This record gives sequence, structure tokens and C-alpha cells, in this order.
Amino acid sequence: MKVIKRICLSLLLLTFVGHVKGQESERKLPVETKVVTEHEVSIRGKKVPYRATAGTQPVWDNDGKPIASLFYTYYERTDVSDTERRPLVISFNGGPGSASVWMHIAYTGPKILKIDDEGYPIQPYGIKDNPHSILDVADIVFVNPVNTGYSRIVDSEANRKQFFGVNQDIAYLSEWINTFVTRVNRWNSPKYLIGESYGTTRVAGLAYALQNNQWMYLNGVILVSPTDLGIDRSGPVAAANRLPYYAAAAHYHGKLPAELQSKDLLEVLEEAEKYTMNQLLPVMAKGAWASEAEKNEAIRMFSRYSGLKEGKVRHHNLDVPTNFFWKDLLREEGHTVGRLDSRYKGIDRMDAGTSPDFNSELTSWLHSFTPAINSYFQNTLGFKTDIKYNMFGPVNPWDRSGDRTGENLRQAMAMNPYLHVMTQSGYYDGATTYFNAKYNMWHLDPSGKLKERMSFKGYRSGHMMYLRAEDLEKANQDIRDFIEQSLPPAGTPAKY
Repeated sequence: MKVIKRICLSLLLLTFVGHVKGQESERKLPVETKVVTEHEVSIRGKKVPYRATAGTQPVWDNDGKPIASLFYTYYERTDVSDTERRPLVISFNGGPGSASVWMHIAYTGPKILKIDDEGYPIQPYGIKDNPHSILDVADIVFVNPVNTGYSRIVDSEANRKQFFGVNQDIAYLSEWINTFVTRVNRWNSPKYLIGESYGTTRVAGLAYALQNNQWMYLNGVILVSPTDLGIDRSGPVAAANRLPYYAAAAHYHGKLPAELQSKDLLEVLEEAEKYTMNQLLPVMAKGAWASEAEKNEAIRMFSRYSGLKEGKVRHHNLDVPTNFFWKDLLREEGHTVGRLDSRYKGIDRMDAGTSPDFNSELTSWLHSFTPAINSYFQNTLGFKTDIKYNMFGPVNPWDRSGDRTGENLRQAMAMNPYLHVMTQSGYYDGATTYFNAKYNMWHLDPSGKLKERMSFKGYRSGHMMYLRAEDLEKANQDIRDFIEQSLPPAGTPAKY
């Protein structure tokens, strides 16, 4: 039986948003509050009891004044007495203005969306138990940065710029994590960061900031559909690196030549990757000085692996933008393909043009995620508020200057022999492509001395690979394996 315990701390400037008898309260976020509930879920065939805490914790300025409050949801297994060997996973999504909703109720948490096996919405909306959650092996906290989810600035005089930027985001979140870990008494636990999309920029930078500014050392960082992490790939490299993703999307939609279409996806991608690195990139690097024969062969091969007509490739001088690909691949059939997951199809007002009218995959996801998360907090976790849950919050302008997060992650790994990194990518993701994710891994550490602590996992889905039932199981198991492999035997010293 579920038990709900509501705790409102004396620090509260306001009561829970709602109606007070005889008067209306303000529509503002409490600086600190939490609701605790008890639950049970079956994971991999075994019952796992757990406690869920949904609450808010402040961000303070240098004088100790609350300037913002972050909403979080913390899941802890309750039949484990020793937390010193029990991992804690700290989870972020991206955007950078995105709430933590995506991985929370579709990937690692104890509940997942009611969707079909390929990730499409179904009605009635809602959630169900997640039989593949990593809660059996690790506790998890899902964190919403400022202006995402229910998180808000609470000091009207606070400078917004201190929250909205690559390095600003990392700075205040590292302080927040320090406080959270102290409050829940998890300093002795092995700790992991997981981030998706822009969240990978966040956790790559946090790995270094936590280590160097908070003296908190991690065992692992999981990069789900990673950004470029500040690793340069401009010019011909950026253009050439798109081709393996184009091959994946074209293969899915049956647009490759019959000889390629008859092969398994991974065989096709291996061919496309080798061609990209060994032949396409050298031709593109030569630019106008490539011979006519070299150009013609490159155009032919680009067309072969992308599913686009040779004339279209020629018109773009081999530098075919992703938005054109999404518009053109299925143009003759009257459809576009999705940006974050190119399995999804869209319909535009007209077939002419160079980019789709909308992101077909994102509208599909919002269709199922938005009602589910709002219902879940109110009806299952007992967290009730009139504050709007921001699926995407106002965080612009975002200061993207000084992004050295890839280098910061490399340095954190170099300084911490325990630290491991795993990348997870969907082959049909056109926004943060799987091949660029591999490129990150290849160039994160030019010395090659750290590559034994890095790994890559690919899935036959898109940006949110876990929406596909088969990949939900596989990707969660990959996280379990990663945690097991990155936990050193008791007494193992952290040294080279």
C-alpha cells in the first residue's frame, strides 16, 4: 500500500501552490519542499521496493540567499542497507532548456510511457511499470535545471545570465549536486552522471567541475546521443561525417540500391563509415582542386549511400545539409523524415522547399510525454502544484562560449583512474548523429591512453533510442554492464 508523507520545511517562503481556505495563494514555487511515497516494481522478474522523493532544493548565491529552486525526483531502493557499494546515478536531459522528463519516464526510471513497441503514442495516455529500469542496481535522481520542469528562479532580482550558459550551468549545478549528495548521505557511494543530448555537454563539464571544485570523484559518465562537446569538426569533416547517418535513414526507408538494401543495417554502416573516412573526406578536403573524376566518383558514391539523387548531391557540392536530407529523402512520396529520429514521417504544406515544416518525431513525443508526466506527479507521486511543468523552458539567450567540455572530461579521466565513459547512440538520430558520437570518442583523448575506459553502444532507433521496446531493454542492460565493469573490486587503489 502506498504511503504519502508531505514535508514542508520552515524555510518555505510560500505554501504549496493551490487554494488556501478563504484566499488564493500566489503561483510561485516553494524554495524547499518534498513529497515522499513508497512503491514496488518488478524488474527483470524480481520485486524491487523503492522510495520516491519529489521535491525542490534551492540554489544559493554567495551570501547564502536562495535565488532559484530546482525540482528533482529521487528514487532509492529500500531493501538495501549498505549504500557504500550502492551506485547513485544523477540524470540530466538536454535542450539546454529541456526538463528531465524524457529519460525519467521512458528510460531508466521505474515507470515508462504507455506507447507502442516502436515508440508511437497510444491512448489512453499514461505510465506503466518499467521492467528494465536500472533501479535494481542503482539509485537515481532526475534533476531539472533552472526554468525546466517545475524549477524556477525565485529571486526576482537575480541575474538570469548566471544560469543560462555552458559554464554557468555547470557551475551552479555542481554546487547543487554537492548539497544534494550531502543531504541524502551518499558521499561514500559510487557516483555516475548520465546526460542526454545537450545533457552530455552538461555532464562532461560536471565530471571535471565536481572533481576539481567539489572534490567529488565519479566512477562513470554516460553520454546518451551526445553533442560535439566542443570538439572541433568544422569544414569538410562536418560535411563528410553526415553520410553514415544518411545511409542509416535511407536504409530504414528502403531508399538504397537493391544490393545495399538487401544487407543488414550494420553491414551497410560499416561500408559507409569506411568510405567516408578513407575516400570521401580526402576528396572533400581538396575542394575545388579535386579532379573531375574524383568529384564525379564522390558524387556517385554519396548518392549510393544517402539515397539522394546524384544531381541533388552535385548541386550541394557534396555538402548536403541535414535539413535538406530530411525534406528530400521521401519527397516523391509526399513525406518528410524526422530530425531526432528519422524513422518518423511528417507531412508538409507543400513538397517543394529545402526543409520540413516541423519535427515529426518531436510532436509525436510531446503527444505522449506531456499528459503522462503531468498526471504522474499529481496522481502517483502526490506532488501537486499550479506551476506549469516546462517540457521546454525559457533559457535563451544561452551563452555557448568557452565550451571545453570534451577536454574537461578527458582531463577528469586522466586525473581519476576510476572514471569510465560510455556513449549510447541511435543510428537514426539526425541531430546528434551516431557517427559524430564515435568521432567524439576517437578525438576525446588524442594520446589514446584512455581509450580502454571508453565504449560505444549503437541502437536501431533514434535520439531517444529507449522508446523502441527492444532497445529499452538492451540500453538499460548496457548501463548495468557499464556500472558493473566500472566498479573496482573492494580495496583496489585508484592509481596508474
